[in-house]
Amino acid sequence: MIDLYYWTTPNGHKITIFLEEVGLQYTINPVNIGAGDQFKPEFLKISPNNRIPAIVDHEPVDGGAPISVFESGAILLYLAEKTGKLIPQDLRQRTQVLEWLFWQMGGLGPMAGQNHHFSAYAPEKIEYAINRYVNETGRLYGVLNKQLADREFVAGDYSIADIAAYPWIVPYERQSQNLEDFPHLKRWFETIKARPATIRAYEKAEALKAQPLDPDKSRDLLFNQSAKTIQP
Repeated sequence: MIDLYYWTTPNGHKITIFLEEVGLQYTINPVNIGAGDQFKPEFLKISPNNRIPAIVDHEPVDGGAPISVFESGAILLYLAEKTGKLIPQDLRQRTQVLEWLFWQMGGLGPMAGQNHHFSAYAPEKIEYAINRYVNETGRLYGVLNKQLADREFVAGDYSIADIAAYPWIVPYERQSQNLEDFPHLKRWFETIKARPATIRAYEKAEALKAQPLDPDKSRDLLFNQSAKTIQP
């Protein structure tokens, strides 16, 4: 059994998509990041960076005590290795999957996240920052589109590389991107969107999205943290 500490963000969706794809039993423990749940001591024990998602695996393959894992890329890799699914065993194919997993973790996710922040959340609209991150998001879309020109999925067969990237493309309109400009990416996007596991994963998010939040409080909790937040 997997305990999933989750909220309805792109990084959270990665893990529900994977779990639905492979059929692992799991329970969702909502961590409402707009209400400050990520700072609760019990959550920080398994996610010291006070970010979702995180998991606790109560049945690790070594048969020992439960294992907790934080960071969405690390979780995807852990679960793929645990199940032997959605990651190739062949050295070259596996290496390519890991390249694109880390590409998403180090590029697409952070750049799209800054795009969201300066375009939608920042109280002051800074034209340079908006243009910087909208353009960089578009560049990364172009990189992905080029990679998909001669293959169905990012690294050959469907894998954790696709699962990592897809939720960050879902809010493409919010990122000021037009999928018509990226035909190979659009074909890939529509293929993953139609997968039953993807549909189930996003359905699980709907009930949580309905919870009302104070926008000013949420902004402070999400974006105005510093070292003082972490240090005792």
